[in-house]
Amino acid sequence: MAVLILGLILFLGAHSLRMALPRWRSDFIGGRGEGPFKGMVALSSILGLVLIIWGFASSELLPVYVPPAWGATVAAVLMAPALILAIASVAPPGYIKRVVVNPLLLATILWAGGHLLSNGDLAGVVLFGAFLVWSLIDWALQPAADPMLSPSSRSDVIAIAAGLVVYAVLVWRLHLWLFGVPPLV
Repeated sequence: MAVLILGLILFLGAHSLRMALPRWRSDFIGGRGEGPFKGMVALSSILGLVLIIWGFASSELLPVYVPPAWGATVAAVLMAPALILAIASVAPPGYIKRVVVNPLLLATILWAGGHLLSNGDLAGVVLFGAFLVWSLIDWALQPAADPMLSPSSRSDVIAIAAGLVVYAVLVWRLHLWLFGVPPLV
């Protein structure tokens, strides 16, 4: 469990510098440049992700609560829009990005919330709970978005199609292969 928590601190900590230490972040970038800052964040994120995966995989299944019988179904339903939003976050500006402003944060909220409904073990609560709390705080602290001049519906179509393909592959076999758990029971 300690490895999982250390991984979460490194990963979420690196992604929290903008909201937690904005002055230090701007001083660091001003003094050393954006490249070293991005390198530091990337290194911390990669190391954190490795530790999260290792810590979660090696954790005992200690029950905290019994998920509701409908929890896995709700999680499966929430994952389709979560994947579409995640892909929309890296696509060129579209109407999804214009309306949602930060689609990756909303995708993380849906992903974490859904998984908390379907996982009641301690490692799952720590992992998904940490991501849910972090993303809700980050969402609340987001500055107002600059209006997009020309969003593209083509970007939205690509995000929806790609998100549904990723969803189908996860449901088909990938989730079972990666995590050892079928997403639809």
